[in-house]
Amino acid sequence: MSHLTPEQQTLKEAYIKARGYWRPWTEGLLRLDPEFLQTYGRYAGYAAEQGPLSRKMCELIYVALDGSATHLFRSGLALHLRLALQEGASAREIIDVFRLATAQGLDGCNVGIGILAEELAEAGLVVDQSALSDEQSALRNAYVTQFGDWPDFCEQWLRRDPGYFAALLDLLAGGQAGEGLNRRSQCLISIALNACFTALNPQGLRVQIKRALRLGIAQREILQVLQMTAHLGVHACAIGVPVLMEALEERAAKAGAAAESMGPGEGGRQ
Repeated sequence: MSHLTPEQQTLKEAYIKARGYWRPWTEGLLRLDPEFLQTYGRYAGYAAEQGPLSRKMCELIYVALDGSATHLFRSGLALHLRLALQEGASAREIIDVFRLATAQGLDGCNVGIGILAEELAEAGLVVDQSALSDEQSALRNAYVTQFGDWPDFCEQWLRRDPGYFAALLDLLAGGQAGEGLNRRSQCLISIALNACFTALNPQGLRVQIKRALRLGIAQREILQVLQMTAHLGVHACAIGVPVLMEALEERAAKAGAAAESMGPGEGGRQ
């Protein structure tokens, strides 16, 4: 590749200063469409520059989004995990991020149990509405004490399969003690996981935003998380631009080989 022009070098340095990294796809965009790279840098950098969240919190959110089973973007996960460690995140905190991403697998279950309840009612099948047993009441109280709410999907699971609800509660309530994430951080990461377009879950997102407000999390913090989830769209460039660069290099190599095979002077004959 040709050396960078002074303008390109200035843009590269500004991008690294603002975003904290430089990758093959940003190198490719710098050479093929520097205007788009500038546009993306301003767009993606806005939340970090204007929002109140710490750099560490931002990196943990990116770890959650890239590591989510709905995205599984390994190179981004490796990058942001290392940046999170540089910003002071502990291994326990990162494990808590992975735990929250693991619990994201419940989203389909929770939506599905609600649809099942609606369809049973539509079919005229009466759902048991008897008083909760002592075991069920204890589980309900434990959930409410932990999270301060009682979503409808909890009621549905508790009545239909209390054993599963108990296992579900253990998964959701973990990570509260020691050096792990505090409740505010867990809530912000859960908002990101529910809001991201790769796994958009309006029901879960509403639950998490309500919890955030009860925890005293500021509106601007929530807005910053929502803005950050949109950045995953650039992974089309992160994957696509290096492939494009390879294809262009292959085409140039083939053209060069073809020109050499024609022999001296042949390329100029008419």
